[in-house]
Amino acid sequence: MNKYVIIIFSVVVPLLIATLFFAIDTSTDAEWIHYLPKVNASLNGVSAVVLILAFYFIKTGKEQIHIRLMKFAFVLGLLFMVSYVTYHASVPSTVFGDMDRDGVLQDAEKSEIGGMRTVYLVLLLSHILMAATALPLILTAFTYALKDKREKHRKVVRYTFPVWLYVSITGVLVYLLISPYY
Repeated sequence: MNKYVIIIFSVVVPLLIATLFFAIDTSTDAEWIHYLPKVNASLNGVSAVVLILAFYFIKTGKEQIHIRLMKFAFVLGLLFMVSYVTYHASVPSTVFGDMDRDGVLQDAEKSEIGGMRTVYLVLLLSHILMAATALPLILTAFTYALKDKREKHRKVVRYTFPVWLYVSITGVLVYLLISPYY
């Protein structure tokens, strides 16, 4: 994968997600769709564990285990993207604090949740921004690894690993905070 493909993919995916959120209504009544947030959180949680294990194994010189784990993490990321896009293309966004689930945050609901809404929104915003940053980093690191460009891979992974790990962990936290309002 060359840098132009990485750039194009890194721009197209966030634009696709933004379009699904704001411009296209593909609502469905399929019951299975409502399990996808749990699936997404699980994929994020497993990704975090896999990333930590892969880090451990590369630091202990077990390169083949590291490679297998990173390929697994990449597949988990692809599965997450398919599941995430499917869910958000099919279900209206959930509003944090919307206790009566009418899609509108009333003053009484806002008052009841207090500062937790701010905590949630800061966490969500940082998660989204870091996820957008992670995509080109992950694709670049994966490409360097596949091409056996070890020095370039090491340089980009210094940034990729903490960003990807942050996105994986905060994905779980965002789910835990928003899940009472589904």
